[in-house]
Amino acid sequence: MSIQWKGVMPAVTTKFTEQDTLDLDMFAVNINAQLEAGVHGIVLGGTLGEASTLSDAEKSTLTQETVKLVDGKVPVLINIAEQTTKGAIAAAHTAERDGATGLMMLPPMRYKAGDAEVVAYFKAVAESTSLPIMVYNNPVDYKIEVTLDMFDQLLACDNIEAVKESTRDISNVTRIKNAFGDRLKIMTGVDTLALESLLMGADGWIAGLVDAFPAETVAIYELQKAGRIQEAIAIYRWFLPLLELDINPKLVQNIKLAEVHTGIGTEHVRAPRLPLSGEERAHVLEVIKKGLESRPTLPDYKNL
Repeated sequence: MSIQWKGVMPAVTTKFTEQDTLDLDMFAVNINAQLEAGVHGIVLGGTLGEASTLSDAEKSTLTQETVKLVDGKVPVLINIAEQTTKGAIAAAHTAERDGATGLMMLPPMRYKAGDAEVVAYFKAVAESTSLPIMVYNNPVDYKIEVTLDMFDQLLACDNIEAVKESTRDISNVTRIKNAFGDRLKIMTGVDTLALESLLMGADGWIAGLVDAFPAETVAIYELQKAGRIQEAIAIYRWFLPLLELDINPKLVQNIKLAEVHTGIGTEHVRAPRLPLSGEERAHVLEVIKKGLESRPTLPDYKNL
């Protein structure tokens, strides 16, 4: 399956049991809720997926199970976040073997690589696999920016096709479009800039709060695509306090707590993360409560 870089693709959370093993039953509940809402792809093992805590075997299990669950309906991407080029190439080969449709790739972890090193890293992986690649550009959290000059070099690799644009600079959508047109597809990666990015020309949305609110997220995308901008804005304004739970160091705990209250997740996280407590927990619960109390009635967004 080739990837149509468009629409809403959830960066799904990884579900754990109380015994700190993969909870594949609850994982399936959430994936099925995403598919029912009409998402356009699934992204595994990202920041929200607690990537740094997962073993290679667990990543393989999640990929294989997701491929079975989606049954060809949407593409399945697995994130690569490795410390070495050798490790990243091995991860790409494993993803291909496990049936993934594509890769989301961060720059090298831990070592703050220079521009030439980052370009060489991405190129080496791209040349080692036939899978399409989306570069995850998040200098705010990961301290390395993939610049336009670097993308100009990377696009020599035909299978580097998209960017998850998480610089938090809304103007970057226009810069990328001006520089590369449709050669580099743009998937906005910041929930609180999502609608703005889509209206400025982003092709899709790698979303976080979609994990708890799949229908509302897809409705925003479909409404703006259909030109029903004011309806999209109305839902987005309701959604914004919840979306702000994504731009927070505790985004995993925040979103998992929201999933509990919409019935499609659990609160279990993997140590060193701990569930929210005290005033922090009370604040997030209040945001979720207010959101649920004023949850909008959605139009028939699937048939626009």
